[in-house]
Amino acid sequence: MPASAPRRLAINGYGRIGRCFLRALLEAPAAHNLQVVAINEPANLESMAYLTRYDSTHGRFPGLVEAVDGRLLIDGRPIRISHARTPEETDWRGIDLIVECSGRYGRRPELTRFLAAGCPRLLLSHPGASGDDVDATIVAGINQDSLTGAERLVSAASCTTNAIVPLLDLLDRELGIEQALLTTLHSVMNDQPLIDGYHHDDLRRTRSAMQSIIPVSTGLARGVERLLPQLAGRVQAKAIRVPTTNVSAIDLTLATQRPVSAHSVNLLLAAAARGPLKKLIAYSEAAHASIDFNHDPHSAIVDGSQTRTAGTHLVNLFVWFDNEWGFANRMLEVADHWSRLWHNH
Repeated sequence: MPASAPRRLAINGYGRIGRCFLRALLEAPAAHNLQVVAINEPANLESMAYLTRYDSTHGRFPGLVEAVDGRLLIDGRPIRISHARTPEETDWRGIDLIVECSGRYGRRPELTRFLAAGCPRLLLSHPGASGDDVDATIVAGINQDSLTGAERLVSAASCTTNAIVPLLDLLDRELGIEQALLTTLHSVMNDQPLIDGYHHDDLRRTRSAMQSIIPVSTGLARGVERLLPQLAGRVQAKAIRVPTTNVSAIDLTLATQRPVSAHSVNLLLAAAARGPLKKLIAYSEAAHASIDFNHDPHSAIVDGSQTRTAGTHLVNLFVWFDNEWGFANRMLEVADHWSRLWHNH
């Protein structure tokens, strides 16, 4: 049952995911037990309000956004704003949960600085540097029932992990996965420059994001194995950044234990999208382009028109996902589920 009073949330880092998380919460009636009461972001308040009101990717905000007396007002409801650059500069007391969206902190000694500053819990919008750096890594719809409420540091994994883990879990149970090769075609991110520049230690990320297809490193295989340990040693992944602003894709090739055909795999995935995984997975065979899935809340959309097999034990799938909006909705679901367990602790 929901708590009588909403849980008080703060967002640390009001960039793409921070803003999407707030907007997803306000667009999701099911999350009425959560309320964002504070945001910490080094940028000035006027810029924060402007980028909340107008979003080039997801469109205009469907409510009234104002900056008044140092606070951000959303439909008249005030949100306290701070501009600290370290966890210690902000008083987090009275906050039930910080949603850490800056991406700057990944190791336990760094994360516990927020706890020492007064907030009892932290939810990361990215994986911990290792499994030991957080108390739990949760993919909504897969392992949220492992939460007890006693955790203090929880990661919502990554957008790509959320997109692929539900599919791999299903396909391993139904078909048996011998080996998996994943290639993520990911939209540009803010660690890339618009024009060539001294922007990153990874030399490829010094190149113009909007002029090239750029291979980058990825920890997706480790993330999958962290959630699905039965696949340890059987998953390899690579990532390629492509010059689009949102919506990504995963090209997935599986060697299966049981025989497959394109038709049988599509039937399995379409049934899952109508059934137990319908909140996480969608299925379509229409002639799609990536923009069709902008602002789509699913973790993954299987493009059945692209399913291929070679022989009877090798299958290739193509999966779309909104790397911002889908992930923000999964983070919201983790926060909501976790918050309902806190009364026991």
